[in-house]
Amino acid sequence: MHAAQPPPGPVRLQVRAASGPYSVEIADGATRRLRTLLDAAGVPARRLIVSSPTVWRFHAEAVADMAQDEPILIPDGERFKHVGTVGRIYDALIRAGADRASVLLAMGGGVIGDVAGFAAATYLRGIPVVQIPTTLLAQVDSAIGGKVGVNHALGKNLIGAFHPPAAVVVDPALLATLPRREFRAGLYEVLKYGMIASRPLFDRVGASLPALFARDGSALMPVIAESCRIKAAIVEQDERESGPRRALNFGHTLAHALEAVTKYRRFRHGEAVAYGMLAAVHLAVARGAFQARDRDLLSAQIVQMGPLPPVADLSAAQVVEAAGRDKKVVAGQLHFVLPVAIGQTTVVPDVTTAELVGALKVLGLKE
Repeated sequence: MHAAQPPPGPVRLQVRAASGPYSVEIADGATRRLRTLLDAAGVPARRLIVSSPTVWRFHAEAVADMAQDEPILIPDGERFKHVGTVGRIYDALIRAGADRASVLLAMGGGVIGDVAGFAAATYLRGIPVVQIPTTLLAQVDSAIGGKVGVNHALGKNLIGAFHPPAAVVVDPALLATLPRREFRAGLYEVLKYGMIASRPLFDRVGASLPALFARDGSALMPVIAESCRIKAAIVEQDERESGPRRALNFGHTLAHALEAVTKYRRFRHGEAVAYGMLAAVHLAVARGAFQARDRDLLSAQIVQMGPLPPVADLSAAQVVEAAGRDKKVVAGQLHFVLPVAIGQTTVVPDVTTAELVGALKVLGLKE
């Protein structure tokens, strides 16, 4: 058996967003240099940490000296991603006397980053936020780009804002404590990046699954860095999702609907995205826009990663109805991302309800 290779050196990306540039530091052990990185980013010295009890139990030591105040601990998970949880952050900030010379450090997965980011965007009409993602999905996706917000009972991420972070600190070493299911959920999002922008990344994931699941830094760093590069490049072109950024929604329209109809309790976000991608490729093949062999490659990759939650009890029609409330509906028309090849997508405005229902039924949902 080969010994694990040492992880590659640090990668620093600069996201030149229209609303202002920020850096993404990707390095094994980056949290050990957090104070230096925050000082270099010019964030205020008054730093308040938002995290979850679970993340704090594992990682408090890494950041405990960053803040004089007690951490603001909020429940994690999609079902807690609502305005009531944001209110708990407001309460803590007001009690602490936080002002505009304060910064929130969001340490956790995508839900913590989105909720803390939305609180930062709206408290005193906006204070800075630094994203310190602790899940693979957040490290490769949600921590970058400035989309923050919360769910509504009728739909995912319907309430939100664009609030770019002052800095993003990605430390793959934090993933060592991540449960396998959560890690796998992040890998589905990495596959998404391969599907929309990079055939080499797609192939690399399939070829290095054992090393990735072993959290081998030499395997992890390249896929995290490449996913972040793709996200950063897209965000630079289209910060507010009026054009190229729509490609990032590949698999997400039906994923969000699946999450909504199951009240955010059944799926990890990445698991729902896996189903959404499978539905999209089936639909694209049925239209003659995508090769069946490439659909089968994606299906095989997803199966190889491990089991997905069951869907046989869910109604395809109900999921499609929920998709109609998605924020990607423009003037009553759903804009849907379809693949044309592994590494390339297009956005179409003419996907019918019958097509969506048909694709979901192929995945095992009932009528």
